[in-house]
Amino acid sequence: MAIHITPDNKLKKLIVVGDRVLIKPTTPHDRTKSGLYLPPGVQSKEKVQKGYVIKTGPGYAIPVPVEDEDSWKPEEDKVKYIPLQAKEGDLAIFLLSGSTEIVYEDESYFIVPQGAILMLEREEDL
Repeated sequence: MAIHITPDNKLKKLIVVGDRVLIKPTTPHDRTKSGLYLPPGVQSKEKVQKGYVIKTGPGYAIPVPVEDEDSWKPEEDKVKYIPLQAKEGDLAIFLLSGSTEIVYEDESYFIVPQGAILMLEREEDL
């Protein structure tokens, strides 16, 4: 079910900023385990959602100390990043209250800060 970014994929144009993660929600179940049908808005009102990580931002920004003695060197980026734990293809369980729902090219996605992600499930061995 994981959606990966391919060269012909429309999502490759998107750039996720900072410590945020782009998540494609999984399709909600329309029935409970006992067989009762749920109205369309019930699943979307849950406090916790799950979905697959599509793209991640660069991470938490940390400033690089400025050194005047190396002023002759070419100027590089003044910001370095601490990478995020979430990776593309992970199944993320996240707080709905901390996320923002967007619609991009008729598809629904969530932009979630790393702090709102409760748990990740990764296919590779730990």
